Formats: sequence, C-alpha cells, structure tokens
Amino acid sequence: MKTHLRLIGLLAITTATMVTAPVHSAQKAYHFLKDIPVGGEGGWDYLTVDPDAQRLYVSHATKIVVIDLGKDTVVGEIADTPGVHGIAIAHDLGKGFSSNGRENKSSIVDLKGLKTLSKVDTGENPDGMLYLPGQQEVYMFNGRGKSATVIDGKSGNVVATIELGGKPEFAAADLKAGRVYNNLEDKSEVVAIDTKEHKVVNRWPIAPGEEASGMAIDLAHHRLFLGCGNKLMVMMDSANGKVVASVPIGDRVDANAFDPGTGLAFASCGDGTVTIAHEDSPDKLTVVQTLKTERGAKTMALNPKTHKIYLASAKFEPMTEQPAGGPRQRPKVIAGSFKVLVYGME
Repeated sequence: MKTHLRLIGLLAITTATMVTAPVHSAQKAYHFLKDIPVGGEGGWDYLTVDPDAQRLYVSHATKIVVIDLGKDTVVGEIADTPGVHGIAIAHDLGKGFSSNGRENKSSIVDLKGLKTLSKVDTGENPDGMLYLPGQQEVYMFNGRGKSATVIDGKSGNVVATIELGGKPEFAAADLKAGRVYNNLEDKSEVVAIDTKEHKVVNRWPIAPGEEASGMAIDLAHHRLFLGCGNKLMVMMDSANGKVVASVPIGDRVDANAFDPGTGLAFASCGDGTVTIAHEDSPDKLTVVQTLKTERGAKTMALNPKTHKIYLASAKFEPMTEQPAGGPRQRPKVIAGSFKVLVYGME
C-alpha cells in the first residue's frame, strides 16, 4: 500500500448504493448492510479477517482495532504499533504480527489478550505482510527497504532477508507450490519467491497492467488477481506468469480479494467503487457489478465464510485551496468519524 494514511485528497460521500452491470443470474448483487462505528483519529490501511475466530483487524494510526464479526462491534485494540499498515494472523500459533511502518519493526501479539509479546526488527517501512501456516513463517514486505523480512513464527527470530529489487505491495501464497507472490509496484512486476530457499525465482511483467497494488489468489485454478494503477484488474497464471485476462476497474485501486465459494474477484478503489468480476473460466473474467461505496474507501477484506466484504472509511473536513506548485495536501479526517462499511448479498 502507499502510506498508512490512504486518504488521497477527496471528500467522503455518505451514500452507499450499488449500480451498473447486471449480475450473473446465479448471483445475488452486493449491497450496503451497515456501518460499524470505530471513532478515534488518524488514518488507516489494511483490514484483515480471521475467519476462524470471526474477527476483523483494522489498522488505525498507531493501533489495531479488533472487531467481533458475530456482533459487529469493537471488542479491543492492539496498542503501540506506530504507523501500522496491518497484521498477519497466525491462528495456529495464537499470534499476530503487525507491520509498524514508522519504527521498522513487527510487533508479535498475543491474540487472546491483545498484548504485545515482543518486537522484531524488519527492513525499512514494513508494509504488506503474510503468514505461511505450513512453515509457520511470517513475511514482512518492506516498502522503502525493497526487501522481505522472513520471521520464524514460533521463535520470533529473523531467518532470512530477501532482496526484491523494487517496492513491494500486497502478497499472496500457494503453499502446495511452495511460492509467495508479491507485487513490485514501481516495476510493474510480480515476483515469485521460493519458500524453502527464501529467494526470488521468477519476475513477471503484468502488462497491460501497470503499478499493481492489490493482489488476491484463486488457489484451485492457480490464478492471481492484480489491482493495477491504470484502472485494470489483471488475471495472471501463477504457474508461469502469463496474463490471461483483464477487466476495467475504478481509479486509485488499493486492495483485491477472491472468494472461492462464489468465484468472484473484487477490486476496491479510492474513487468510491468496488469492481466485482466473475471468473467464468481460468481464462475469462467478466465484470458483473460495480458497487458504489464511499470516496477514500479503498482498503478491503473479505470474510470467506459469510461472503461479506469490509471497507474502512471516514468523513473529511472541506478541502482548502491547494498551494500553487506545492505538494498536494490531504483532507483531514473529522475526529470520531472513522468506521467500517459492511456489504453483502443478504
């Protein structure tokens, strides 16, 4: 992801409806279900669902907010995570591993008590994160460090540092293939990492896509879904890196998700839309719906058990006049307005 703020100079729109292309006749359309109030101040980044515990973890400034998905209420928080981007959940170990971008560390957290057990040094600006349950290893993808720090989940020790050769973003894994995949946003490439050797073994261009941020995977058909900065969602063969299909999406994409239960791929965008496409076959992707959300709501997580999607959003103060020739200013979040938007097919 970009910075942990994720608030590209836009005002929030409070409507939450859906429009456009007809949904496949066998599928129901997604629609707005509810808001989950969170409050507080500051920006946000990754949302992570733990489907086993039915919890949602939401990065928020210097903490991670924990939401009970059975009750849709905040039940706790993980403190002292400066500039947090997100958290990787090691459910089998009862631990979480956060990427603390401002301190170049990962917090190892007891998921039961939501207390920090220790911190581990990473590369510069850890951003994306991934847990491999088979090997019980955690990957921290370091944005400015252009590397991946691999942490042993049991001991908390760093076991490898992998030079990536570009700025990493979202990642996905295929445990059977022994591969971790990651977008290099500034290179418009996907790298494939051998999980035993801890080294990059393939580099694949994503054309016609450019500058991909989000990534999701269909393990059954070996397909990667890449959310690209030039308003495309690309479908790539994860075995050989061949781009087999692409569909148009909204502007300022951030996250992607794939639901194996419905065959739907999602791309959440900062322009206030989520593009939903159906994987008709391993070589065909069809847009079935454009879901209107809120501007700035571009980070997303999917609950595969309920098929609901969750997006973070807030209200913003009116934009002031931009200084001529200066850096573009972001709108300020109105204190207490931060929330999670819930959409589903119910």
